[in-house]
Amino acid sequence: MVANGARGEVVARLAGAERRLCLTLGALAEMETALECEGLAALAERMRALSTSDLTVVLAALLRGGGEGALADRLAVAPVDPREAAEAVARAFAAAA
Repeated sequence: MVANGARGEVVARLAGAERRLCLTLGALAEMETALECEGLAALAERMRALSTSDLTVVLAALLRGGGEGALADRLAVAPVDPREAAEAVARAFAAAA
C-alpha cells in the first residue's frame, strides 16, 4: 500500500494489516463532534489526554479520511491495540504538519 504524501496520508499497521490514514477537514470535524469540542483549540487541548475510547474515535476519523471507512466502522466491535492506535494517530498528525 502506498500513501500519498502530498495529501498527508500515512500507512500504518493496525491489527496485522496496512491501513491508510489521513487528517482531512472532514476527519477534524468528526473528531470535534464526537469529542464534543468547540473549535480546533478545544480539540487540541482534548487531544493531550485521550482515553482509550477517545483514541478509537480519533483513529476512526483518520481511517475514514484515508478511505478506510469499513475498518473505521468495525473499531467498536474489534478494537486495535492501543499502542498501535496511538502510533498511527501520531504519524497521521505529523504528516499533516
